[in-house]
Amino acid sequence: MRAAPPAAWTAAAAAAIAAPALIAFNVPPSATFLNQAASLIGWGLWLMLLALPIPARALSGLDRGALALFAALALLATAALASPLWTGLPSTLSLPAAGLVAAALLTATVAVALQRAGLGEQAFAAFCVALLAAGIASALIGLLQVYLPAWADGDWIAISSLGDRAVGNLRQPNHLCSLLLWAMIATVWLAESDRVPRWPATAALLLLLAGVVLTASRTGMLGAALLALWGITDRRLSRRTRVQLWLVPLAYAAIYFAVAAIAHQHNAVFGGEVQLQKSDISSSRFGIWANTLALIAAHPWAGVGFGEFNFAWSLTPFPGRPTAFFDHTHNLPLQLAVELGLPLATLVTVLLLAALWRAWWLAGEGDVDDLRARRAALAMVLMISLHSLLEYPLWYAYFLLPAAFAFGIALGGGAPARAAAPRAGAPSRRSPWLLAATALLLAGAASLYDFRRVVVIFAPPADATPLALRIHEGRGSWFFGHHADYAAATTAERPSQEMASFARAPHYLLDTRIMIAWATALDETGQTDKARHLAARLREFRNPLADDFFAACAKPVPADGAAPFQCEAPQRRYEFSDFR
Repeated sequence: MRAAPPAAWTAAAAAAIAAPALIAFNVPPSATFLNQAASLIGWGLWLMLLALPIPARALSGLDRGALALFAALALLATAALASPLWTGLPSTLSLPAAGLVAAALLTATVAVALQRAGLGEQAFAAFCVALLAAGIASALIGLLQVYLPAWADGDWIAISSLGDRAVGNLRQPNHLCSLLLWAMIATVWLAESDRVPRWPATAALLLLLAGVVLTASRTGMLGAALLALWGITDRRLSRRTRVQLWLVPLAYAAIYFAVAAIAHQHNAVFGGEVQLQKSDISSSRFGIWANTLALIAAHPWAGVGFGEFNFAWSLTPFPGRPTAFFDHTHNLPLQLAVELGLPLATLVTVLLLAALWRAWWLAGEGDVDDLRARRAALAMVLMISLHSLLEYPLWYAYFLLPAAFAFGIALGGGAPARAAAPRAGAPSRRSPWLLAATALLLAGAASLYDFRRVVVIFAPPADATPLALRIHEGRGSWFFGHHADYAAATTAERPSQEMASFARAPHYLLDTRIMIAWATALDETGQTDKARHLAARLREFRNPLADDFFAACAKPVPADGAAPFQCEAPQRRYEFSDFR
């Protein structure tokens, strides 16, 4: 058996990785905030411990791959901070985004430093143990959600909103799928490095793969193929492990048909069959990608602004648009291109690809144990990269920070630096990493405290103060004030009395309620033609919640009166920037 990482490292890794994935309890207005706050706090704690034994010169003479990754993350953080200067993005949205990217930069930096200090394998062992624990627990939760749904209480086990599809406590099947695929990679590495016996590892792999099948995620099918490709290309794996990886697609198919047969015996249909039988196999992704390309063509140089895709897309005429309120493009390169513009997006993408290529190159250098860790970490990065071509998992702290850590482990090449023993001690010259990790922990705790100021608006306790007072206090939130603006705008009897709310609320998500309120407010303040444009965009979504709003258009117009504004076409063409 290999040397185990310090117990404190493993416990902190579990707090950073497993705990956020297993929190089912949530409160409005954000179903995932508690998971994300737990991730920030947990990673802050773990990075504090990891930073202690890193020598001050661990980052001297950095490999060009690590420099490329650091540069890409720094550019993204800068773009997030700069966005409010020329777009309408409120600071309550830009600061958390920049902070999250900065946290990823810190995580990747510490991972690279650990590798160069000779501590990468121990840190990666703790990382993989935490992933395996999160994966096994999440797979079991998924089994309960599908076969014993009555056990899902919403507090300890999340209730699946997708019928017989497993969603885990992350409440999203694709997210659960990616977590389980990561856990499978972790299991392979733990078995290859003799940290987990082979037979328990094989059993864990089958359980995790069953969980992937129960998500009915098409990303899982691609992930199974990627695992087989890993087994084909990585000849340094043991023959037993390579055969197991080759057999993953066959095992997936066998479990798939077994689950489908069980469903048929109960006169039901397996969710995976439903997914494959959809008339739009992309689930509207093809439509949103076409709209995104049109936006890129219209704004090629500077884009629509970091964090502004939903705002720009919702306010731009697209008569055949997908009817869901998309806040992301579901494709990372397209997201960068439409928000940052082609020049900056190309630079960031090239830097990320250069880092990825360098990680691939480094996976062929070093001793056997080091190579195993690098290659498993690279497999994790490739897996989440695949997911990022179809969704946006990296917008969540519980995926972004583990991905940054794995990327750092894969890129930790160059001349090694001597490390201190991995134990608690005085930080001395290592204070920059320790201070940054402490700041991350405190920021996560502060966001948790700050979130309370808007929770009471949407889930008031029995002795709550009046709504108007709660909204007023919520507007002072550092990170969530836009939620208070949303509540003010959508509950006002006359939305024009809350015009200030529309400076922030529409930039978070333009949905039916806020679009109706905003259009009404514009009409009430004499900006009727802009109100018509907004109503026309809302009509394109064909959302049932807007039926009452457009019901007046079915009534005859009085001979001495005018038609309601929402029934008339705008008299001029507007750009989304006209509404900032």
